[in-house]
Amino acid sequence: MRLVPTAEMTLGPFFPPEFAAGANDLTGQVPGEVIEITGRVTQLDGRALDNVVIEIWQADPQGRYDNPDFLGWGRAATDAAGTYRFKTVKPGAPYINFLILYSGLMRQLQTRMYFDRGEADERLVAIREGASRCRFDIRLRGDGETPFFGD
Repeated sequence: MRLVPTAEMTLGPFFPPEFAAGANDLTGQVPGEVIEITGRVTQLDGRALDNVVIEIWQADPQGRYDNPDFLGWGRAATDAAGTYRFKTVKPGAPYINFLILYSGLMRQLQTRMYFDRGEADERLVAIREGASRCRFDIRLRGDGETPFFGD
């Protein structure tokens, strides 16, 4: 039997589709300011969406993506109230990347959460809820819709 190589891909890295215990905890072995990111995913009428898969990827506290002690990737699913939660370290880059997957969407959505206003759209800036907690709500459509790449 002759084996055929798979096509070369420019996307990645790819991670397992199942939810591993602790997949929403990115703290690992890297030192840095530990933060919690929570938020709620809603649709046009403001109703919460459950079972939305959210993946994040980010730089380490020094702003590097390539660090053997810090994977920089996590996955969470929203609960019945549309809420998700991640525990991570604050990145050296001013943002965290978000990928949103939901059965009602025709394509995956990608956005960013910024820590400071800077040049970012105010809908992309995390709301500080204390020294180590941020809130980033994601609205899929309607007034206050979260900006997504490719829109």
